[in-house]
Amino acid sequence: MAEMSNISRLLPVALLFCFCPSAALLSAQTGASPDWTKAKPEILERYRALLQIDSTSGHETLVVDYLKKVLEAEGIPTQTFAMEPNRANLVARLKGNGSKRPLLIFAHTDVVGVQREKWPVDPFGAVMKDGYVWGRGSKDDKPVLTANLITFLMLKRMGVKLDRDVIFMAESGEEADTVGVGMNYMVREHFKDIEAEYAMTEGGGATIENGKVTRVNIGTAEKLPARVRLVATGTAGHGSVPRMDNALIHLGAAVEKVGRWETPMELNDTTRAYFEKLATISTPEKAARYNALLSGPAASGPAQAYLREHEPALYSMLRTSVVPTMLKAGVGLNVIPSEAEATLDIRAAPGENLDDFFTSMAKVIDDPEVKIVPMPRMRPPSPAAHLDNEMYRVLSNAAQTMYPGAVILPSMSTGASDNSQLRARGIQSYGVGPASTESEALNYPAHGDVERLAESSLYPFVQYVWTVVTGVAAHQ
Repeated sequence: MAEMSNISRLLPVALLFCFCPSAALLSAQTGASPDWTKAKPEILERYRALLQIDSTSGHETLVVDYLKKVLEAEGIPTQTFAMEPNRANLVARLKGNGSKRPLLIFAHTDVVGVQREKWPVDPFGAVMKDGYVWGRGSKDDKPVLTANLITFLMLKRMGVKLDRDVIFMAESGEEADTVGVGMNYMVREHFKDIEAEYAMTEGGGATIENGKVTRVNIGTAEKLPARVRLVATGTAGHGSVPRMDNALIHLGAAVEKVGRWETPMELNDTTRAYFEKLATISTPEKAARYNALLSGPAASGPAQAYLREHEPALYSMLRTSVVPTMLKAGVGLNVIPSEAEATLDIRAAPGENLDDFFTSMAKVIDDPEVKIVPMPRMRPPSPAAHLDNEMYRVLSNAAQTMYPGAVILPSMSTGASDNSQLRARGIQSYGVGPASTESEALNYPAHGDVERLAESSLYPFVQYVWTVVTGVAAHQ
């Protein structure tokens, strides 16, 4: 994903992989429920096979070739769409009776690069060690790709009668799509092949605390990447002669101001529901803090200040965030540069008017020698998905069945995914993900130096995806 968070301490397989009778009932309309115990070897085999493919951005067709072979061996026709030969997208469809509009289940095939010296194992070996499956993509995004694939195969094998077409898509270029080879290309050139009422991909997850899943996050909104460059100019000269118009001095002051800028707090339907429900499962101290946020910006100053220092991810959920990430200046130790620039990673809250935001930023910087230069945007602004439709109800019910007692939270990702392109086109698109512990999320995150997923988290996640898909698409 892009980018995600949330998750807690490793569960033994027996706790996580619960074959609840009620879970089977959610799939009762299929006439039968898969034998999940017998399915485990294939789930693991498919997952590891996908991890063993080095699909670093630019090599996604390798995954498409694998998927095409697997699907067509089961009698499922596929289509490939490629803006660039090495970066293909795959689409397959199981037909329903047409009484309801389609469901799109999709995942991206590309992974971010690796620094092999940081890995204790082969990052593309899908090594099984200490109860984990290690590998680049083990969290982002091959668990979702595996769950979608297994679900799609099961639907075909079991002859599930569908009210909706179920569309399977494996897309390229999600991680660093600067040329539009993946979802942007598909929405622009082949939208009719993926058009749906509902969609589901990465963007959520579950949190394990003290050996039990306590929270399930369903992604319903995300922030919009709206990066800019700050460009400062001045007079070039010899480093032995100080100058007041030194571009680095102007840039440094500007970066300091925007880096410490407390942008306005905003709540939307997703974040309001998130903090309301989070307060119900938190300690009294935390609950008071989260409830204070719901009282509005004026009354929540101390709570916001606490989150900024101690829970920055939650702080970011409340606003458009500004984070300096890169600096570029200078040609020599003794040369004052005439230009210096900084990159700001801005993540806009849904509904943010970016022109007005940049005007406010310019006032904060208050320096005519520093210009704000917006960078090209790869994703469009998009509204949050709804919380009052069939898809969200099925997602919530399936989570309650799989993880009894867990609180279901609609969540807004501070990162980005290709849900946004679909939401912008009117598709109600939601994010899901496997369970993990907070320590795992912190120490072995998506995009981290080392990535891994507990094997025990994989199987219930596949079952969850199956339960959701059959719950919303199978004939009633």
